[in-house]
Amino acid sequence: MADEAIRVSDQYYIRATSARIDDRTRVLKHGDTFGVFDRFGDIDSFVPSEFGLYHRDTRFLSRFALRLDGQRPLLLDSSIKEDNALFTADLMNADVRRSGEVAVPRGTLHFFRSKVLWQGVCQERLQVHNYAQTAVEISFSIELAADFVDLFEVRGMPRARRGRLLPPCRLDTGTLLLAYEGLDGCTRRTRIVLDPAPEWQGDARATYAIRLEPHAEATFRWAIACELDVPAAEPKRATLAAVYETAAEEAALALAGAHAPEPDIHTSNTQFNHWLNRSLADIHLLRTDTPYGPYPYAGVPWYSTVFGRDGIITALQCLWMSPQLARGVLACLAATQAGEENPERDAQPGKILHEMRAGEMAALGEIPFGRYYGSIDATPLFVMLVDAYLRRTGDLDFARLLWPHVERALGWIDRYGDPDGDGFYEYARRSPAGLLNQGWKDSHDAVFHADGTPAEGPVALCEVQGYVYAAKLAAARLAGAFGQEPRAGQLAGEAERLRERFEAMFWCEELATYALALDGSKRPCRVVASNAGHCLFAGIASDERARRVAQTLTGESSFSGWGIRTVSMRERGYNPMSYHNGSVWPHDNALIAAGFARYGLKDAALKVLAGLFDSALFFDQHRLPELFCGFPRRPGEAPTHYPVACSPQAWAAGAVFLCLQACLGMEVRCPNPTVKFTDPALPPFIESMTIRGLQVGDADVDLVFSRHGEDVGINVLGRTGRVNVVTVK
Repeated sequence: MADEAIRVSDQYYIRATSARIDDRTRVLKHGDTFGVFDRFGDIDSFVPSEFGLYHRDTRFLSRFALRLDGQRPLLLDSSIKEDNALFTADLMNADVRRSGEVAVPRGTLHFFRSKVLWQGVCQERLQVHNYAQTAVEISFSIELAADFVDLFEVRGMPRARRGRLLPPCRLDTGTLLLAYEGLDGCTRRTRIVLDPAPEWQGDARATYAIRLEPHAEATFRWAIACELDVPAAEPKRATLAAVYETAAEEAALALAGAHAPEPDIHTSNTQFNHWLNRSLADIHLLRTDTPYGPYPYAGVPWYSTVFGRDGIITALQCLWMSPQLARGVLACLAATQAGEENPERDAQPGKILHEMRAGEMAALGEIPFGRYYGSIDATPLFVMLVDAYLRRTGDLDFARLLWPHVERALGWIDRYGDPDGDGFYEYARRSPAGLLNQGWKDSHDAVFHADGTPAEGPVALCEVQGYVYAAKLAAARLAGAFGQEPRAGQLAGEAERLRERFEAMFWCEELATYALALDGSKRPCRVVASNAGHCLFAGIASDERARRVAQTLTGESSFSGWGIRTVSMRERGYNPMSYHNGSVWPHDNALIAAGFARYGLKDAALKVLAGLFDSALFFDQHRLPELFCGFPRRPGEAPTHYPVACSPQAWAAGAVFLCLQACLGMEVRCPNPTVKFTDPALPPFIESMTIRGLQVGDADVDLVFSRHGEDVGINVLGRTGRVNVVTVK
């Protein structure tokens, strides 16, 4: 039965059927639509891959490949604009031979591709320029296909049967309609509009034969729209063709508008600024408008949807600079909080959502993730975020609206989170199709004993005890703010009793850290893992034990040189190429760094920040991925990629902002607007930093930080309104 449970849980694991030849994919996203392209701007792969245009968990375009006289153009360069609004690629022709002779020499034609994704439509413009002294005649084509597979099929999950692909339909010479009737009764259509209209070779290839005079240029525009249950005959050509410029402008304005309430951060280190700017742009890219407010979707391509845990942690990482993101996360998760028991979805009253999906497989129940609640930690993290949001903003009215949801969450923690009443909080899935492990390390092999054997459930993770401890204290503060002093005292007492039990049961003296977990028999998993660092983030550890945990996690067996590994390399279960058992996760490191700083261990926090910064220098666009391999750092070499990591990933993008806050010891508080710094520190590679336009209530402040040896001086450049700036040692 244990093997069967692992097999069922592992069906959601992302299959890497082939290593990427080039990890530098190009991503665009808006709302519930995203595109993953190669560096040429194509959706083109000879092996199963994630490339495609997706909408609501379905791939609406599986091939879109530019060919020049039957061959691929030569790539000069490609990039995503710093604000993530626009993809551009510079291409040129290879030698074009006809009758054995070079008819068009290499580099005669320049092809400039640009793409923007806006309101469910991918707009593309191709500009072709002839740099020859004579006229050039040439043909090029666009190869098209749409497989309409569910995202979980792309991830590697087989299906017994699928719906019906409809025959391609050309509504006019410039409009191709590809469609699929799903088993869920929904018809999904991809409408492709080409301007000017091409010639067609069958239904899969649009061709153009052009003649360009010397130094002349020609422009082509294409639009690909993702449609759900839109009548096939509805005229769309007029609204899709020739609107590229409008879409590009609106996308850029929307991303700029998201940045407007946030402070500008600039340091003396240009490369660090690139990392900051890319991270902030990725937060804005993944930020998605929902009926409840903005929500950071977890990551592209596998997790471009609402995830409870990811959204909460991203909101906590960015709270000091972007509290409006936390408000949207809280409103969404409160609205989707479970109201009844549903074993198939691992749902129980008061539990906070794990994951929400909108594809065909979710609609049919082939996967349980339409609304799935299989996480043990999202619920206490939700309570923590409510309190943190109130302290950051002073928004008592919104917090009061959330208080009933906090009470329901606390009810779930006490009733369902501790089913055996032993005072610890554990998980055991109820859905046979659900996740076997339900902490943030949710792969099937992520929780094990020192001998490598899996921990049998119910499992009580160490960090979850910390989260519940912090949630009880957070709820006590909230109760106090609402004048409920007896309730506040009760919750504070429960937190203290949990802390005492935790210290007695989880500490492993011989490892100088907390046990990864307790199994169903209450046996500690005596494994050195990064989870223990989250206990410092939550504040459940004693001062002395926090110091020892920091020494353990920053030692050679846990710290790779790029960051803290999820599992120490001395453990039997260690594998630097695994998803959770030896890899390095930026968000994990950021939470641990915040934990170090909480206990005054700034050197350890700075070490984590430096490792993540060094790794960001090697990743394309300075974008930290979801995770990377945990091999020891080798001089002169880059960190090793994990083959199917999401990039961008929201909580990886948020890591730098939490690390900065931790090193500066920064707290932003309302309703009495205050910015407090405790023993501020900056890494050696940053001499100075400015933060302009930090909003605190109705006020804002501009700050400059200057490092003098190991000390950091803070000066107020300017302020609008009343806000106090306090520095303490």
